[in-house]
Amino acid sequence: MAVSRRGILIGALAGGGLALGYALRPRHFPLPLTPGEGEFAFDAWIKIGTDGVVSVAVPQVEMGQGITTLIPQIVAHELGADWRQVAVEPAPVSALYANFALAARWAPLWMPLMPSLADDPDGFVTRRWAEDHRFNATADGMSLAAYEAPARAAAASARAMLMQAAAARWNAAWETCDTQDGFVVHEGKRLPFGALAGEAAAFAPPPTPPLRPAAMAEEPGQFPPGAPLGYPRLDLPSKVDGSWTFAGDVRLPDMLHAAIRHAPLGVSASLAGIDEGPAKRMKGFVQAVKGDGWVAAAARDWWTADTALTRMKPRFKVAAGIESSGIDNALDDAMRAGPVHRIHASGDMAVVKGGLPLQLRYEVAPAVHATIETASVTVRLENGRLEIWAGTQVPEATRVAAARAAGIEVSQVVLYPMPCGGSFDRRLEFGHVVEAVVIAKETGRPVQLTWSRSEEMRAGLPRAPVVAVMAGRFDTDGGIAGWRARVAMPPSAQEFGRRLFGGDSPAEAIRAAAGKADPLALEGAVPVYAIPHVAVDHIPVEIALPAARLRGNAHGYTAFFNESFVDEMAHKAGREPLSYRMAMLGKDPRLAECLQRAAALAQWGGGGDNSGQGIACHVIGEGRIAVVASARRDENGVRVDKLSAVADIGRIVNLDIARQQIEGGLVFGLGLALGCSIRYEGGRPGAERLSDLSLPALAECPAIDVAFVESAAEPADPGELGVAVAAPAVANALFSATGLRFRRLPLFDEEL
Repeated sequence: MAVSRRGILIGALAGGGLALGYALRPRHFPLPLTPGEGEFAFDAWIKIGTDGVVSVAVPQVEMGQGITTLIPQIVAHELGADWRQVAVEPAPVSALYANFALAARWAPLWMPLMPSLADDPDGFVTRRWAEDHRFNATADGMSLAAYEAPARAAAASARAMLMQAAAARWNAAWETCDTQDGFVVHEGKRLPFGALAGEAAAFAPPPTPPLRPAAMAEEPGQFPPGAPLGYPRLDLPSKVDGSWTFAGDVRLPDMLHAAIRHAPLGVSASLAGIDEGPAKRMKGFVQAVKGDGWVAAAARDWWTADTALTRMKPRFKVAAGIESSGIDNALDDAMRAGPVHRIHASGDMAVVKGGLPLQLRYEVAPAVHATIETASVTVRLENGRLEIWAGTQVPEATRVAAARAAGIEVSQVVLYPMPCGGSFDRRLEFGHVVEAVVIAKETGRPVQLTWSRSEEMRAGLPRAPVVAVMAGRFDTDGGIAGWRARVAMPPSAQEFGRRLFGGDSPAEAIRAAAGKADPLALEGAVPVYAIPHVAVDHIPVEIALPAARLRGNAHGYTAFFNESFVDEMAHKAGREPLSYRMAMLGKDPRLAECLQRAAALAQWGGGGDNSGQGIACHVIGEGRIAVVASARRDENGVRVDKLSAVADIGRIVNLDIARQQIEGGLVFGLGLALGCSIRYEGGRPGAERLSDLSLPALAECPAIDVAFVESAAEPADPGELGVAVAAPAVANALFSATGLRFRRLPLFDEEL
């Protein structure tokens, strides 16, 4: 048979056309919500009962950020529901809840060879991958970006169906009806949602959802202190009275409780031996389970399990335990002679080449999450079916890892989404779930595994250590002509991506990411100011300490570097810090307004003459924030008295939650500024209790004023803005108060 070029091309086009046609074929997924008695499902988002209760599915884990209020609030506004009749249902894992916005943002992690093919949330590659992997992860403040539009569309469609049902009764055109406070209304007549739910579910929604003219929005100043809220948090009452259920609250018949001990962090860590004799004599002790680098005890209660482990005196073998001194040396060596990857360049690179007039070194120690709730999970493995009760930010990845550990198909794993008592990205890791599955498999009984606080500190992965050398060149007027940031740190985002998407162990992820440039690990390193010549370099460092994501992520240290350094540039030039920044913000009037208003809110005095005031600003995505910190020195040391913040987060969905998130971020950032760090010796952390972390207690928290700029921009997440700016604002305030510069986080790691 003769083969021609034309024949090959025709065959390729025909085959490619068939493949493309198959790939673009519309896809249908089973409805993930099961209506109860007297309930009717309108789509993957909404159920309406004959009692008028509107249940809204929320496919994001609630970890204090208020998402179980925000998505129902969007639905209630669009649907015209009565807020008092709105309920929340945690959504099961489903392709219908794929987080396209986060998938696009993390494209370099799951598609590292050609991430540009998947950087569009609405692109075919992104949507297909996110649906195929049921990717409804909660992270990076992408919840509103991902889910506001589909939630609005679902509510608008359900509203149209309710109006059709009412119009059929009234013999009217459904387009002339409306909804209000849980009723369909028309010319003085009204019918409640509950009475129409069954009939409405039988109607077909319009091809295009009839959205209301304006999306849900609350204006700054709409709810002054003491005013009743339009949409109070749905999760707050149960959290106050203790009825909110977490993974550790689950109780199953014949369930065992498990405690665990982990090997020190290091190379080739493994269990060397245990003495089970003393544990076996304890009433209630059931069994010891040995894992990869850990040992657990299962008993009828957790205290017995934990005490049994103590009496067994586990011994671990580690080829080389992690030492903070070794990490420090590795960062120093890399900064001196490591390979440099330029991840950003604008302007003339000759201006930022070589030694610049001002060069300063900044350091950030490893930081831990310090969550209120330690790792906890409940599992039941029976008849080839695995059930998991866990708070996780990555439910499908958790299911996949658990199925692998149980030796079953993923289709046989059911995950019940539970809330988290704070996560701060800690629950992007799910090793504790795998451990619980192994214990349940060995014991043959349901198991609830709870890490102690000391194990959370020992085995939890911290934010990576970072060293930066910031260099600047002045122009003839004292402004900044050239800026260079050289950052030495592990490629921590790449490591995380290998663990999450590649199933690598922490050690495997470190080896796979070694030597790679990692722009995601340096987000925010490009200054927000209009500087003519800018270069940002990454020097990847390989260390044995695995690194994890933490609230604020890269912005938590890049903002510290940038805002501390620009303050030092201003001081060196003899310029006032606020006006110095304002002169470089001509292209960002939104951030300039935040700075001006924050200065007015704090009664900014110029930051000089020992005023104890420091200023900082930052941008994350479309969100902007400026903060003035006020600090003083007295006989008890240095104290931060006040933080005054102004943020522009675009259209605000819930003003009260936005304020909570800014305030919470500022306090979290203050914790990172004053403590939260950890040093290792022999693979063990030097701190194993919250009280060891120098976290600010309630009495030590400053007064916080938060204001918002009225903005028509798309909503931006407020949860991480405060984290980024707290440390540099406080560091700059301490310089004003003491005359000393603090260039290391936490700030008091240095001698005063």
